[in-house]
Amino acid sequence: MHTTVPTSFHALGLSKGLLHNLTKAGFQNPSAIQAEAIPHALAGRDVLGCAQTGTGKTAAFVVPLIERLAADPKGHPRALILAPTRELAIQIQSTIDRLAKNLGVFATTLVGGADMQAQVRGLQQRPDILVATPGRLLDHMWNGTINLGLMEILVLDEADRMLDMGFAPQINQILDALPEDRQTLLFSATLPADLTRLVQANVKDPVHVTVTPPATTADGVTQALHHTTHARKGELLVSLLGAEKETVLVFTGTKHRADRIGRLLGEAGHKVAVLHGDRTLPQRRAALEGFKRGTYRVLVATDIAARGIDVANIGHVVNYDLPQCPEDYVHRIGRTARMKTTGRATSFVTAEDRPQLLAIESLLGQPVPLAPGSPAPRPNGHGNEGGDRGHAGRSRRSNHHRRPMVQAPASGQSQV
Repeated sequence: MHTTVPTSFHALGLSKGLLHNLTKAGFQNPSAIQAEAIPHALAGRDVLGCAQTGTGKTAAFVVPLIERLAADPKGHPRALILAPTRELAIQIQSTIDRLAKNLGVFATTLVGGADMQAQVRGLQQRPDILVATPGRLLDHMWNGTINLGLMEILVLDEADRMLDMGFAPQINQILDALPEDRQTLLFSATLPADLTRLVQANVKDPVHVTVTPPATTADGVTQALHHTTHARKGELLVSLLGAEKETVLVFTGTKHRADRIGRLLGEAGHKVAVLHGDRTLPQRRAALEGFKRGTYRVLVATDIAARGIDVANIGHVVNYDLPQCPEDYVHRIGRTARMKTTGRATSFVTAEDRPQLLAIESLLGQPVPLAPGSPAPRPNGHGNEGGDRGHAGRSRRSNHHRRPMVQAPASGQSQV
């Protein structure tokens, strides 16, 4: 490990062109994950980065990729970045476009829901970097439109999320197609057991960079929960949104419910967009771009948006439904209070949500505060710590056990 952490991008020894692009893109000084990870990545070391969302980890791998590839152009794809969702892949592509401008390095994105032939044309331009979701990358591998045999660098971004989504079989196939002699940069907010096994098998003597403990929330997030019922959730949400003017990201447990809440908020006079897996890629892009620009004050989404959207100044995250996986709670509320700002996270909890709440609090190591004015006390309190912890542990294990594994897609079809 470096004994001295760089406090400026200039101290990292980057090229003038990249420094210029960083300044123009609004990067002033490296964040903790950037300052720790970039020197090791530039030196060719494998890196295992553990950092919560919103800490600037995209630039922590994009900057060294651009610096290394620009210094030694070869005219074929040399770096692969795997991401769990289309939104995150598109965000990574955007960051590369900004930071690699005029440096002779460019990327193309391979995600489901987009025109396959357009992606083939992008590959024919011989990009330096591929940004892909696992399912669509396998489509191209099986169709013979891509060969991973010359890849020099692999980045696994949001690795825990990819495993959570059931992509282990696809990731293993991709890893088998990559050269063993490569650099691997793996970034994750949490380090569950299955990810630890993947690291042990595929990452060589990595430098461990941990800027926050796993499963911690950003310091600037004020958390609160409301005890309520399913029937009163909609009314409570409308009331909360009517009492504030900040931008709001609302998470629901199902696509159907996201559509229903979107209609409810629209009828209440709010400018709202809806984002979930049944929306087409253009619809999803329009929703995200409209939310970023302020066209929509409220975005209602399923967990597809829990990671990978980079929207500045989201003031309030609402868990209309608690997530089934407690780690997803951390990622959801990480959409606010990004990069040392402040924000709020409010969760609606019904009697049926008790196991999920206990699992979340067990993961956090502390209770989620009760919102002022919430009418119902916590059921059963927190006096029986042993019982609560046992219940939370059983809930987490059973939820993980029930999570379906995503099977490999048929040729021409992609899951993400």
